[in-house]
Amino acid sequence: MTIQHHQVEEQKIAEIISTEVIIQTVEDGANLVANIYYQGYDALILHQGNLTANFFDLTTQLVGEILQKFSNFRVRLAIVGDFSSYSSKSLQAFIAESNKGGQINFVSSIAEALIKLSKA
Repeated sequence: MTIQHHQVEEQKIAEIISTEVIIQTVEDGANLVANIYYQGYDALILHQGNLTANFFDLTTQLVGEILQKFSNFRVRLAIVGDFSSYSSKSLQAFIAESNKGGQINFVSSIAEALIKLSKA
């Protein structure tokens, strides 16, 4: 895992570069957000493939618990991927609602993530 640094205006944004699943548990998410926070980043970009499949299963409550860690540290998050393959109406509603707030964003590209995360 490496961290790609992006600077957009005043915002320091970290992008995690990894071919592996790096968040499988709530503790993994908490450790990552704490690491990013203490390095002085304002926001984080993760790729869909870096998250366990259970993250996208709302019945596991994993998504809520992990995203709460980002809210607690006030680190904004963009998850880049293709979320159209998930058939769960509740997950699609969760994604749509998350995208309205700005703290957590589900986007289709790095460019879109940088735009969303650069807005303070």
